[in-house]
Amino acid sequence: MLYFDHNATTPMLPEAREVWLEATEKFIGNPSSPHRLGQRADAALQAAREELAGHLGCDAMDIVWTSGATESANAVFHHLVQTLPSDSPIWLSSIEHPCVMAAATGRFPGRVVLMPVTHVGVVEVGWLRERFKIEKPGAVALMAANNETGVLQPCSEVRDLCGEAGVIFLCDAVQWVGKLPARGLGACDFVSGSAHKFGGPRGVGFLKCPSGTRMKPMLLGGGQEDGRRAGTENVAGVLSMLAALAVREKAIASSGTSERESWRREFELRLVAELPGCEIIGGMSPRLWNTVSALMPEADCQRRWVVKLDRFGFAVSTGSACSSGKEEPSHVLAAMGLAPGQAGRVLRFSSGWETPREDWAALLAGLKQINSLVANAAVGPASS
Repeated sequence: MLYFDHNATTPMLPEAREVWLEATEKFIGNPSSPHRLGQRADAALQAAREELAGHLGCDAMDIVWTSGATESANAVFHHLVQTLPSDSPIWLSSIEHPCVMAAATGRFPGRVVLMPVTHVGVVEVGWLRERFKIEKPGAVALMAANNETGVLQPCSEVRDLCGEAGVIFLCDAVQWVGKLPARGLGACDFVSGSAHKFGGPRGVGFLKCPSGTRMKPMLLGGGQEDGRRAGTENVAGVLSMLAALAVREKAIASSGTSERESWRREFELRLVAELPGCEIIGGMSPRLWNTVSALMPEADCQRRWVVKLDRFGFAVSTGSACSSGKEEPSHVLAAMGLAPGQAGRVLRFSSGWETPREDWAALLAGLKQINSLVANAAVGPASS
């Protein structure tokens, strides 16, 4: 089966698997234990912290190890609800990932304001700039790259606006890290990342926190992570995550994204030309090199497309894996102005670093074949 759902999760890299196996045998001690085996594990964690900080461009002690993006988002808003004034609103882009949306609305009920986006999926920076003249929120959250459309967001500009206004800025960089350079993300107050999105193991991630901030821990227990996150750290998972990130950062530095972006563009051009009625969502915006969000022809709904593609040997998605199974249309597509009927025909194709150009061509051939079968079925048997 050809896998085009890398934005949901990626296969584990051999390099990451090797490091994980080695670490499970080498670092058997609890990092909090005072004996040599424990201190050896703790030293490995600290070295990994330094390495990640070097990628992000921040201080090593700004890094907290977590189980992934969902925990990181909840940890941030748990901290904010205890440290911000009780009437502080939170501003989120209207295309944030469900884990950010749910964590914010759950802890700030009635105080979440959604920032609008353009029809091509980019947050309205002008809206933010004008709104800052009237009021200031407690915090602003904007993802680096959208998980459904791949559209890149003006995080640096929004971060600078928040800095000038003295407003806390949170960046969900889950889809960015491992696909584009991580350097510079450390300038944000809070940044979250998840290992399984770039070839690391599932169940481990990180949260970059503001320097000098005493986090209010969401998980209570021991004093791990300098009192910011209780629970024994996943040493093997952390080291495996950093091994995967090192591989991806090396590929990024060698301009490995340019060629893959050309493959994506070639696929999109042929898809629109050869399947009448197809449209690329956010196609006019800068996007991740691996992501295509496509409005499919009216003849069939997205769910049937996914099932048929699966039977033909292709794994694709309808959008965010965290919101699959819901009947309502994607909130991302709704924010971009798509009608429910249109949103119900959108598929997401997301490749990985190891996806060759030939797989994109095979996917297009599969889509054309399915579309032809659907069209013939709609016409019915010829009359005699």
